[in-house]
Amino acid sequence: MLMGEGVEWGLHCCLALAWLGDQAPVSTGRLAEVFELPPEYLKKRLQPLVRAGILASSPGPRGGYSLARAPEEISLMDVVAAIEERQDAFRCTEIRRRGAGAEAPASEFARPCGVAQAMRRAELAWRRELAAQTLADLIAVSPAAAPARVRRFCQTLS
Repeated sequence: MLMGEGVEWGLHCCLALAWLGDQAPVSTGRLAEVFELPPEYLKKRLQPLVRAGILASSPGPRGGYSLARAPEEISLMDVVAAIEERQDAFRCTEIRRRGAGAEAPASEFARPCGVAQAMRRAELAWRRELAAQTLADLIAVSPAAAPARVRRFCQTLS
């Protein structure tokens, strides 16, 4: 699976927002500074998370982003699906029906081919694994000093 950098950015921003819980909402600019990311591009990556109900966005000079749900209620798959906005990683185009397969009887194509079946099983396993892990799980395995470091960094930007 090839995912865009927006997935990494989104997950790390969700972690930072969890750590900054009482300091939220946090502006796009401030989140961008935490990770040295371009603010306008980051904003585009965070908007799908708002639409998906993962982040809440509040307008105004003191506005910004905060988690819309508890970390235990946000799966990694939620974030991936919101940012990637794709249905399936593998798209079968039925090339087996072309060329030499063009002369085969239609009954030969009544079921998905072995390639499509194997790819679907792999994708389902990948999705299940991401759905089984939450933001809270990432928080649990984060370095102990990371939350305080992010909080201190954001306080120095105020």
